[in-house]
Formats: sequence, C-alpha cells, structure tokens
Amino acid sequence: MVNVAISLNATIAMNCSSRLWTWCFLPPGMYLKFYLDDSGKRVYTLKGKAPNGKETQSAHPARFSPEDKYSQYRLIVKKRFGILRSQQSAPTY
Repeated sequence: MVNVAISLNATIAMNCSSRLWTWCFLPPGMYLKFYLDDSGKRVYTLKGKAPNGKETQSAHPARFSPEDKYSQYRLIVKKRFGILRSQQSAPTY
C-alpha cells in the first residue's frame, strides 16, 4: 500500500500491486485529477485547476472497448504516411 496525499488534507489508500487502483473516501461524482509540479511529479487533487492556473488532467484511464470502430482510419493514415510496419525496412539484429 502507498499513501497519496491530496490537497484536501486527506489521505487516499492506493493499491499499487495491481492495475486496478482502489481509491477510498471519494464521494460519488468527484473524480481524482492531477497536475505536474515543477519537478515533473504528479500531484493528485480534486480541483479543476492547478495552482499555476492550468487545467488539471483526469487520473482515470480512458474507457477500453474491444470493438475498435476507428482502426480502418488509423490504417489508412499510417499507409498514407508510410509508417506501417510492412512499409518499413526489416530490423537488423
């Protein structure tokens, strides 16, 4: 267990041993956010703006769907710009 302090003088327990982080003490509708401090480390908060005035980012991962609706468009763009693996030279080992 790692304890992460947020700006509301509360401590949130975070289970770092798995990909599923268990956040406690968050009321429904309040989402954990973060901003980067001067040294580049994440500072977790519930506020919408960082002290420097920039917007905070969501600390939750994006939704995943096994049904990829936009894969054909990604392939078209990669083919157009020549960055498909089949269009590149073979790696030398």
